[in-house]
Amino acid sequence: MRSRTTAQRVTKTVKRSACRPLSTSAADNRFQTVIAAFSRSRGVEVEPGWGSGNWVLKVNAKILAMLTSSGFVAKLPKARVDQLVSERAGVRFDPRKNGRVMKEWFVAGAGCDWLALAREAHRFVEGDRKR
Repeated sequence: MRSRTTAQRVTKTVKRSACRPLSTSAADNRFQTVIAAFSRSRGVEVEPGWGSGNWVLKVNAKILAMLTSSGFVAKLPKARVDQLVSERAGVRFDPRKNGRVMKEWFVAGAGCDWLALAREAHRFVEGDRKR
């Protein structure tokens, strides 16, 4: 019998709400907490992202947060990202590492509450869908 990939296990697990850790790294464990909090939310899925070890959290097929080599990244309103950056809570997301940052994407710093940011991102992305 063919074994399922990690992404297939996690996606199925998220839908059932009995989440398993993605890996043993500290970042993955923190992201697992976020996944567990959204496990019963309608329309929320976890999928592998671009590149090795990257994961995306989606609601209704729109990315709201992701775990990348840059860290925990959340989609938030531009004004909120500006505020967080000015408070030095993190930085704007630069996916290509070429200085061209994304205005509505925030990379959380070490002291940020990932779950709170993910909830904020969920409200933002859900609200965006309803407009």
